[in-house]
Amino acid sequence: MREQPEQQAPPVQRLRIRYAKRGRLRFTSHRDFSRAFERAVFRARVPMAYSSGFNPHPRISYAGAAPTGSASEAEYLEIALAEVVDPADVHASLAASLPDGLDILEVVASAGGSMPDRLTASVWRLSLDRTAVEAAQDAVRTLLDTPEVLVERMTKKGLRRFDARAAIHSAAVRGEDPGRPGCAILDVVLRHGSPSVRPDDVLAALHATSGLDVTAALQQRLAQGPLDEADGTVGDPLAPDRDAADR
Repeated sequence: MREQPEQQAPPVQRLRIRYAKRGRLRFTSHRDFSRAFERAVFRARVPMAYSSGFNPHPRISYAGAAPTGSASEAEYLEIALAEVVDPADVHASLAASLPDGLDILEVVASAGGSMPDRLTASVWRLSLDRTAVEAAQDAVRTLLDTPEVLVERMTKKGLRRFDARAAIHSAAVRGEDPGRPGCAILDVVLRHGSPSVRPDDVLAALHATSGLDVTAALQQRLAQGPLDEADGTVGDPLAPDRDAADR
C-alpha cells in the first residue's frame, strides 16, 4: 500500500500581486508566465506554502489572465505563504527575479474574500491598424446601436457562437494614435463573463455590424476590477486590502 503523503501546514499569510506584461513579453502565454513566476519565487526565497498530496506545488492562484499577445497593466495573482513577511520585501525580491517586461507593480496583504469576484470588468485600449478616426467612430456608433452581435471563436470546447455586444459596457474612439499616424485608438470597457469577450471579439463585432475590417496592432489592458455600472468606471480590486492594512 502506498504511504500517504505528509500533509502541509495551512498558509499563515496571503499576498495579492498586480503585475504588468509589457513589450515583447506580452507574447508570453499564461503557462510560460506561471513557469517564470514559480522560478522567480524560488530565486527570491519567498517562503511559499505548498499543497498537500504526492506532488506538492506552491500555492499560487491566478485571476483573469489576459490573452496571449495582449499587453497589460492589470494582471493579478495571489500567493499563500508559510511565514508572515513584509509585502514590500516580497515586491523588491520578485521584481529583481523576473525579466524586464514582466513587472511587479504592487504587493499587498490579502484582507480575505475572493479575488476573482472583484474582477468583473476590464478597460482595454486598442490601436487600430490603418483605420481613420472618422471611420472608427462611425463603426462604433453602429455597434453600440445594435442590441445583439453574434461572433464566433474557437475554444477548447470547439467553435462557439456568442453575443459579444452584451459584454460591451462602453466604447469610444479617443483620437489618433500619436505613434502611428492613420491609426485610431479605441477604448472599450468589457464586462467579464462566460465565455469571456476579448478585444478580438470586439473587432469581429465591428466587422459584423459595419463591415469595418480591422486588426489591432496593440491590445493593452489598462485596468481590471469591479465595474460601476452607473458611470462605467472600473475600480481598483486591491483597494479593500490596502484599506484594511491602513487601519
